[in-house]
Amino acid sequence: MSVVDKAPTRPVARLFCAVLFGYFALGATLQVLPAFVPARFHGGPVLVGLAVGIAFLATALTRPIAGRIADAGRARPVVSIGGLCTALGGVGQFVAGQLGSAGIALLLIARLVMGAGEAALFSGAQPWIMAGVPAARRGRIAGWFGLSMWCGLAGGPVIAVALTSWFGADSVWWGVVGSCVLSAVLVLGTGAQQSGKDTSLRPAHWRELVPPGASLPGLGLGLAAYGYGTINALLVLFLRTGHLGGDAVALAVFAVGFLLARAFGSPLVDRYGGARMAAPVLIIEAAGLGVVASASSMTVALLGTAVAGLGLGVIYPATVSMTLHRAGGSGVGASVGVMTSFWDLGLLAAGPISGLLAAGPGFRVAFGFAGVVALGALAIAVSLGGVRSPVASSAGRPGR
Repeated sequence: MSVVDKAPTRPVARLFCAVLFGYFALGATLQVLPAFVPARFHGGPVLVGLAVGIAFLATALTRPIAGRIADAGRARPVVSIGGLCTALGGVGQFVAGQLGSAGIALLLIARLVMGAGEAALFSGAQPWIMAGVPAARRGRIAGWFGLSMWCGLAGGPVIAVALTSWFGADSVWWGVVGSCVLSAVLVLGTGAQQSGKDTSLRPAHWRELVPPGASLPGLGLGLAAYGYGTINALLVLFLRTGHLGGDAVALAVFAVGFLLARAFGSPLVDRYGGARMAAPVLIIEAAGLGVVASASSMTVALLGTAVAGLGLGVIYPATVSMTLHRAGGSGVGASVGVMTSFWDLGLLAAGPISGLLAAGPGFRVAFGFAGVVALGALAIAVSLGGVRSPVASSAGRPGR
Protein backbone atom coordinates (compact mmCIF):
# COMPACT_ATOMS: atom_id res chain seq x y z
CA MET A 1 0.00 0.00 0.00
CA SER A 2 1.32 3.47 -0.81
CA VAL A 3 2.06 6.10 1.80
CA VAL A 4 -1.14 7.90 0.91
CA ASP A 5 -4.01 5.85 -0.45
CA LYS A 6 -4.80 6.94 -3.96
CA ALA A 7 -8.33 8.21 -4.46
CA PRO A 8 -10.09 10.47 -6.96
CA THR A 9 -10.50 13.17 -4.32
CA ARG A 10 -6.79 13.16 -3.47
CA PRO A 11 -4.60 13.56 -6.58
CA VAL A 12 -1.44 13.07 -4.53
CA ALA A 13 1.21 13.20 -7.26
CA ARG A 14 -0.15 16.35 -8.90
CA LEU A 15 -0.57 18.25 -5.64
CA PHE A 16 2.87 17.15 -4.42
CA CYS A 17 4.43 18.44 -7.65
CA ALA A 18 2.39 21.65 -7.60
CA VAL A 19 3.66 22.52 -4.13
CA LEU A 20 7.17 21.37 -5.07
CA PHE A 21 7.41 23.74 -8.05
CA GLY A 22 5.92 26.60 -6.08
CA TYR A 23 8.53 26.20 -3.36
CA PHE A 24 11.34 25.81 -5.87
CA ALA A 25 10.59 29.46 -6.58
CA LEU A 26 10.60 30.53 -2.95
CA GLY A 27 13.82 28.63 -2.25
CA ALA A 28 15.50 30.31 -5.20
CA THR A 29 14.60 33.78 -3.91
CA LEU A 30 16.02 32.94 -0.46
CA GLN A 31 19.34 32.16 -2.14
CA VAL A 32 19.56 35.29 -4.29
CA LEU A 33 18.05 38.00 -2.05
CA PRO A 34 21.13 38.38 0.23
CA ALA A 35 23.16 39.39 -2.84
CA PHE A 36 20.31 40.95 -4.84
CA VAL A 37 19.29 43.47 -2.16
CA PRO A 38 22.77 45.00 -1.58
CA ALA A 39 23.57 45.01 -5.31
CA ARG A 40 20.33 46.54 -6.57
CA PHE A 41 19.07 48.53 -3.56
CA HIS A 42 22.33 49.25 -1.67
CA GLY A 43 20.82 47.76 1.48
CA GLY A 44 22.52 46.04 4.40
CA PRO A 45 21.53 43.22 6.75
CA VAL A 46 18.44 45.09 8.00
CA LEU A 47 16.90 45.48 4.53
CA VAL A 48 17.91 41.92 3.62
CA GLY A 49 16.21 40.62 6.76
CA LEU A 50 13.10 42.71 6.12
CA ALA A 51 12.86 41.61 2.48
CA VAL A 52 13.17 37.94 3.45
CA GLY A 53 10.88 38.17 6.49
CA ILE A 54 8.06 40.35 5.23
CA ALA A 55 6.75 37.62 2.93
CA PHE A 56 5.79 35.68 6.02
CA LEU A 57 3.46 38.44 7.25
CA ALA A 58 1.26 37.65 4.26
CA THR A 59 1.54 33.90 4.78
CA ALA A 60 0.53 34.24 8.44
CA LEU A 61 -2.60 36.18 7.52
CA THR A 62 -3.51 34.01 4.54
CA ARG A 63 -3.10 30.46 5.90
CA PRO A 64 -6.17 30.31 8.21
CA ILE A 65 -8.46 31.70 5.52
CA ALA A 66 -7.02 29.46 2.80
CA GLY A 67 -7.33 26.45 5.08
CA ARG A 68 -10.96 27.16 5.90
CA ILE A 69 -11.90 27.61 2.24
CA ALA A 70 -10.13 24.32 1.41
CA ASP A 71 -11.99 22.59 4.26
CA ALA A 72 -15.21 23.72 2.57
CA GLY A 73 -14.32 21.75 -0.58
CA ARG A 74 -12.74 24.55 -2.61
CA ALA A 75 -9.09 23.55 -2.44
CA ARG A 76 -8.46 23.66 -6.19
CA PRO A 77 -9.13 27.39 -6.71
CA VAL A 78 -7.17 28.21 -3.55
CA VAL A 79 -4.12 26.28 -4.73
CA SER A 80 -4.38 27.64 -8.29
CA ILE A 81 -4.56 31.25 -7.12
CA GLY A 82 -1.61 30.52 -4.83
CA GLY A 83 0.59 29.47 -7.73
CA LEU A 84 -0.40 32.51 -9.82
CA CYS A 85 0.22 34.95 -6.93
CA THR A 86 3.63 33.45 -6.35
CA ALA A 87 4.46 33.99 -10.02
CA LEU A 88 3.25 37.60 -9.83
CA GLY A 89 5.44 38.14 -6.78
CA GLY A 90 8.45 36.82 -8.67
CA VAL A 91 7.81 39.23 -11.55
CA GLY A 92 7.43 42.13 -9.11
CA GLN A 93 10.76 41.39 -7.41
CA PHE A 94 12.55 41.26 -10.76
CA VAL A 95 10.99 44.56 -11.91
CA ALA A 96 11.84 46.21 -8.57
CA GLY A 97 15.48 45.28 -9.08
CA GLN A 98 15.55 47.24 -12.33
CA LEU A 99 14.48 50.43 -10.51
CA GLY A 100 17.35 50.61 -8.02
CA SER A 101 16.68 52.29 -4.68
CA ALA A 102 13.37 53.60 -5.99
CA GLY A 103 12.10 50.02 -6.21
CA ILE A 104 12.38 49.11 -2.53
CA ALA A 105 8.65 49.60 -1.92
CA LEU A 106 7.78 47.45 -4.94
CA LEU A 107 10.19 44.78 -3.72
CA LEU A 108 8.46 44.59 -0.36
CA ILE A 109 4.98 44.53 -1.92
CA ALA A 110 6.07 41.76 -4.29
CA ARG A 111 7.42 39.75 -1.35
CA LEU A 112 4.01 40.11 0.35
CA VAL A 113 2.24 38.85 -2.78
CA MET A 114 4.61 35.89 -3.03
CA GLY A 115 4.08 35.09 0.65
CA ALA A 116 0.30 35.07 0.25
CA GLY A 117 0.64 32.83 -2.78
CA GLU A 118 2.85 30.32 -1.00
CA ALA A 119 0.41 30.18 1.93
CA ALA A 120 -2.56 29.51 -0.35
CA LEU A 121 -0.61 26.90 -2.30
CA PHE A 122 0.37 24.72 0.65
CA SER A 123 -2.52 25.40 3.04
CA GLY A 124 -5.02 24.70 0.28
CA ALA A 125 -3.34 21.46 -0.83
CA GLN A 126 -2.84 19.94 2.61
CA PRO A 127 -6.54 19.55 3.57
CA TRP A 128 -7.10 18.02 0.13
CA ILE A 129 -4.40 15.44 0.90
CA MET A 130 -5.43 14.89 4.53
CA ALA A 131 -9.11 14.30 3.73
CA GLY A 132 -10.15 10.97 5.21
CA VAL A 133 -6.73 10.12 6.68
CA PRO A 134 -7.22 8.20 9.97
CA ALA A 135 -5.84 9.70 13.18
CA ALA A 136 -3.21 6.96 13.45
CA ARG A 137 -1.51 8.19 10.27
CA ARG A 138 -1.90 11.96 10.42
CA GLY A 139 1.65 12.67 11.64
CA ARG A 140 3.39 10.72 8.89
CA ILE A 141 1.06 11.93 6.13
CA ALA A 142 1.50 15.56 7.20
CA GLY A 143 5.25 15.03 7.42
CA TRP A 144 5.65 13.28 4.11
CA PHE A 145 3.42 15.66 2.19
CA GLY A 146 5.41 18.49 3.76
CA LEU A 147 8.43 17.09 1.92
CA SER A 148 6.95 18.69 -1.19
CA MET A 149 7.58 22.07 0.38
CA TRP A 150 11.00 21.19 1.73
CA CYS A 151 12.26 19.48 -1.40
CA GLY A 152 11.39 22.73 -3.14
CA LEU A 153 13.22 24.78 -0.55
CA ALA A 154 16.22 22.43 -0.83
CA GLY A 155 16.30 22.43 -4.61
CA GLY A 156 15.49 26.12 -5.13
CA PRO A 157 18.86 27.46 -3.91
CA VAL A 158 20.73 24.86 -6.00
CA ILE A 159 18.74 25.82 -9.09
CA ALA A 160 19.37 29.51 -8.38
CA VAL A 161 23.15 28.96 -8.17
CA ALA A 162 23.13 26.94 -11.40
CA LEU A 163 21.04 29.48 -13.33
CA THR A 164 23.23 32.34 -12.13
CA SER A 165 26.43 30.62 -13.21
CA TRP A 166 25.04 29.56 -16.59
CA PHE A 167 22.85 32.48 -17.67
CA GLY A 168 23.38 35.36 -15.25
CA ALA A 169 21.61 36.66 -12.16
CA ASP A 170 18.47 37.87 -13.94
CA SER A 171 17.72 34.36 -15.22
CA VAL A 172 16.84 33.27 -11.67
CA TRP A 173 13.76 35.48 -11.66
CA TRP A 174 12.51 34.03 -14.93
CA GLY A 175 13.05 30.60 -13.44
CA VAL A 176 10.98 31.67 -10.43
CA VAL A 177 8.10 32.79 -12.63
CA GLY A 178 8.22 29.70 -14.84
CA SER A 179 8.23 27.36 -11.84
CA CYS A 180 5.19 29.06 -10.31
CA VAL A 181 3.24 29.02 -13.56
CA LEU A 182 3.95 25.29 -13.91
CA SER A 183 2.63 24.83 -10.37
CA ALA A 184 -0.62 26.57 -11.26
CA VAL A 185 -1.00 24.56 -14.50
CA LEU A 186 -0.64 21.29 -12.57
CA VAL A 187 -3.49 22.29 -10.27
CA LEU A 188 -5.73 23.60 -13.04
CA GLY A 189 -5.33 20.26 -14.81
CA THR A 190 -6.52 18.35 -11.73
CA GLY A 191 -10.11 17.17 -11.41
CA ALA A 192 -12.37 19.15 -9.11
CA GLN A 193 -12.21 18.27 -5.44
CA GLN A 194 -15.15 16.22 -4.24
CA SER A 195 -16.13 16.75 -0.66
CA GLY A 196 -19.12 15.98 1.49
CA LYS A 197 -18.60 19.13 3.49
CA ASP A 198 -20.68 22.25 3.37
CA THR A 199 -19.40 24.45 0.55
CA SER A 200 -21.58 27.46 1.30
CA LEU A 201 -18.76 29.32 3.04
CA ARG A 202 -21.09 31.14 5.40
CA PRO A 203 -19.48 34.08 7.25
CA ALA A 204 -17.11 32.62 9.83
CA HIS A 205 -17.16 33.32 13.51
CA TRP A 206 -13.68 34.21 14.75
CA ARG A 207 -13.59 30.89 16.65
CA GLU A 208 -13.81 29.06 13.33
CA LEU A 209 -10.77 30.95 12.05
CA VAL A 210 -8.89 30.32 15.32
CA PRO A 211 -9.85 26.75 16.28
CA PRO A 212 -9.33 25.66 19.89
CA GLY A 213 -6.10 23.85 20.60
CA ALA A 214 -4.03 25.40 17.81
CA SER A 215 -2.54 28.40 19.60
CA LEU A 216 -0.19 26.86 22.16
CA PRO A 217 1.40 24.27 19.84
CA GLY A 218 1.54 27.02 17.23
CA LEU A 219 3.42 29.33 19.58
CA GLY A 220 6.03 26.63 20.12
CA LEU A 221 6.28 26.15 16.35
CA GLY A 222 6.72 29.89 15.85
CA LEU A 223 9.58 30.07 18.34
CA ALA A 224 11.25 27.11 16.62
CA ALA A 225 10.75 28.83 13.27
CA TYR A 226 12.70 31.88 14.44
CA GLY A 227 15.90 29.87 14.04
CA TYR A 228 15.00 28.93 10.48
CA GLY A 229 14.14 32.56 9.74
CA THR A 230 17.56 33.65 11.01
CA ILE A 231 19.22 31.06 8.78
CA ASN A 232 17.19 32.26 5.78
CA ALA A 233 17.99 35.91 6.38
CA LEU A 234 21.61 35.80 7.48
CA LEU A 235 23.42 32.54 6.76
CA VAL A 236 24.44 33.28 3.17
CA LEU A 237 25.44 36.84 4.11
CA PHE A 238 27.35 35.63 7.20
CA LEU A 239 29.39 33.10 5.24
CA ARG A 240 30.08 35.55 2.44
CA THR A 241 31.04 38.63 4.48
CA GLY A 242 33.00 36.52 6.98
CA HIS A 243 34.95 34.93 4.11
CA LEU A 244 34.19 31.47 5.48
CA GLY A 245 32.95 30.11 2.14
CA GLY A 246 30.14 27.68 1.46
CA ASP A 247 27.50 30.34 0.88
CA ALA A 248 26.42 28.73 -2.42
CA VAL A 249 25.50 25.43 -0.73
CA ALA A 250 24.62 26.42 2.85
CA LEU A 251 20.84 26.57 2.44
CA ALA A 252 20.89 23.26 0.57
CA VAL A 253 22.92 21.70 3.41
CA PHE A 254 20.30 22.87 5.90
CA ALA A 255 17.50 21.49 3.76
CA VAL A 256 19.18 18.10 3.33
CA GLY A 257 19.46 17.72 7.10
CA PHE A 258 15.85 18.81 7.44
CA LEU A 259 14.63 16.37 4.78
CA LEU A 260 16.45 13.41 6.31
CA ALA A 261 14.94 14.12 9.71
CA ARG A 262 11.49 14.62 8.21
CA ALA A 263 11.56 11.43 6.15
CA PHE A 264 12.69 9.17 9.01
CA GLY A 265 11.14 11.07 11.92
CA SER A 266 7.55 11.50 10.74
CA PRO A 267 6.47 7.90 11.53
CA LEU A 268 7.95 8.29 15.02
CA VAL A 269 5.54 11.15 15.69
CA ASP A 270 2.58 8.79 15.28
CA ARG A 271 4.25 6.20 17.48
CA TYR A 272 5.44 8.34 20.39
CA GLY A 273 3.27 11.45 20.14
CA GLY A 274 4.03 14.98 19.00
CA ALA A 275 4.99 16.46 22.38
CA ARG A 276 7.45 13.67 23.15
CA MET A 277 9.17 14.06 19.80
CA ALA A 278 9.29 17.87 19.91
CA ALA A 279 11.44 18.25 23.03
CA PRO A 280 14.60 16.38 21.92
CA VAL A 281 14.62 17.81 18.40
CA LEU A 282 14.35 21.36 19.75
CA ILE A 283 17.48 20.72 21.81
CA ILE A 284 19.20 19.62 18.60
CA GLU A 285 18.06 22.80 16.81
CA ALA A 286 19.40 25.03 19.59
CA ALA A 287 22.72 23.16 19.56
CA GLY A 288 23.07 23.56 15.80
CA LEU A 289 22.44 27.30 15.98
CA GLY A 290 25.01 27.55 18.75
CA VAL A 291 27.59 25.83 16.55
CA VAL A 292 26.89 28.26 13.71
CA ALA A 293 27.27 31.19 16.11
CA SER A 294 30.72 29.99 17.19
CA ALA A 295 31.96 28.79 13.79
CA SER A 296 35.32 30.05 12.55
CA SER A 297 35.53 27.84 9.46
CA MET A 298 33.26 26.74 6.63
CA THR A 299 33.25 23.12 7.83
CA VAL A 300 32.05 24.00 11.32
CA ALA A 301 29.47 26.47 10.01
CA LEU A 302 27.99 23.93 7.60
CA LEU A 303 28.03 21.24 10.29
CA GLY A 304 26.04 23.50 12.60
CA THR A 305 23.68 24.30 9.74
CA ALA A 306 23.04 20.60 9.07
CA VAL A 307 22.45 19.93 12.78
CA ALA A 308 19.94 22.80 12.95
CA GLY A 309 18.17 21.29 9.93
CA LEU A 310 18.03 17.88 11.63
CA GLY A 311 16.48 19.51 14.68
CA LEU A 312 13.82 21.39 12.79
CA GLY A 313 12.85 18.52 10.50
CA VAL A 314 10.35 16.85 12.84
CA ILE A 315 8.87 19.99 14.42
CA TYR A 316 6.11 20.44 11.86
CA PRO A 317 4.57 16.91 11.94
CA ALA A 318 4.96 16.87 15.74
CA THR A 319 3.05 20.12 16.03
CA VAL A 320 0.38 18.97 13.56
CA SER A 321 -0.15 15.89 15.72
CA MET A 322 -0.49 17.98 18.90
CA THR A 323 -2.78 20.50 17.22
CA LEU A 324 -5.21 18.00 15.70
CA HIS A 325 -5.37 16.07 18.97
CA ARG A 326 -6.16 19.25 20.93
CA ALA A 327 -8.51 20.69 18.29
CA GLY A 328 -10.86 17.70 18.34
CA GLY A 329 -13.39 17.87 15.54
CA SER A 330 -12.28 21.19 14.02
CA GLY A 331 -11.42 21.20 10.31
CA VAL A 332 -7.93 20.08 9.36
CA GLY A 333 -7.32 23.06 7.08
CA ALA A 334 -8.39 25.70 9.58
CA SER A 335 -6.60 24.13 12.56
CA VAL A 336 -3.35 23.43 10.75
CA GLY A 337 -3.56 26.78 8.94
CA VAL A 338 -3.71 28.70 12.21
CA MET A 339 -0.91 26.60 13.68
CA THR A 340 1.28 27.12 10.62
CA SER A 341 0.64 30.86 10.76
CA PHE A 342 2.71 30.91 13.95
CA TRP A 343 5.57 29.43 11.91
CA ASP A 344 5.19 32.33 9.50
CA LEU A 345 5.12 34.85 12.35
CA GLY A 346 8.36 33.37 13.69
CA LEU A 347 9.96 33.80 10.27
CA LEU A 348 8.55 37.32 10.01
CA ALA A 349 10.04 38.31 13.37
CA ALA A 350 13.37 36.68 12.60
CA GLY A 351 14.00 38.73 9.46
CA PRO A 352 14.19 42.26 10.90
CA ILE A 353 15.28 41.25 14.44
CA SER A 354 18.17 39.10 13.27
CA GLY A 355 19.09 41.79 10.75
CA LEU A 356 19.28 44.43 13.49
CA LEU A 357 21.37 42.13 15.68
CA ALA A 358 23.72 41.39 12.80
CA ALA A 359 24.11 45.08 12.01
CA GLY A 360 24.75 45.86 15.71
CA PRO A 361 26.42 43.27 17.94
CA GLY A 362 27.14 41.03 14.95
CA PHE A 363 26.14 37.86 13.14
CA ARG A 364 27.30 35.55 15.93
CA VAL A 365 25.02 37.25 18.45
CA ALA A 366 22.12 36.95 16.01
CA PHE A 367 22.58 33.18 15.66
CA GLY A 368 23.18 32.75 19.39
CA PHE A 369 19.95 34.59 20.17
CA ALA A 370 18.10 32.31 17.75
CA GLY A 371 19.37 29.34 19.76
CA VAL A 372 17.98 30.87 22.95
CA VAL A 373 14.60 31.38 21.26
CA ALA A 374 14.59 27.68 20.33
CA LEU A 375 14.94 26.89 24.04
CA GLY A 376 11.74 28.89 24.58
CA ALA A 377 10.01 26.52 22.16
CA LEU A 378 11.44 23.65 24.19
CA ALA A 379 9.76 25.01 27.33
CA ILE A 380 6.38 24.97 25.57
CA ALA A 381 6.93 21.43 24.29
CA VAL A 382 7.72 20.29 27.83
CA SER A 383 4.55 21.97 29.12
CA LEU A 384 2.53 20.06 26.52
CA GLY A 385 4.26 16.79 27.32
CA GLY A 386 1.37 15.59 29.44
CA VAL A 387 -0.93 15.61 26.40
CA ARG A 388 -0.58 12.18 24.84
CA SER A 389 -1.72 11.46 21.34
CA PRO A 390 -4.59 8.98 20.89
CA VAL A 391 -2.23 6.67 19.05
CA ALA A 392 0.36 6.65 21.80
CA SER A 393 -2.35 6.12 24.39
CA SER A 394 -3.89 3.16 22.59
CA ALA A 395 -0.54 1.62 21.80
CA GLY A 396 0.54 1.46 25.42
CA ARG A 397 4.25 1.79 25.96
CA PRO A 398 6.20 3.30 23.08
CA GLY A 399 8.36 0.26 22.73
CA ARG A 400 5.50 -2.18 22.45
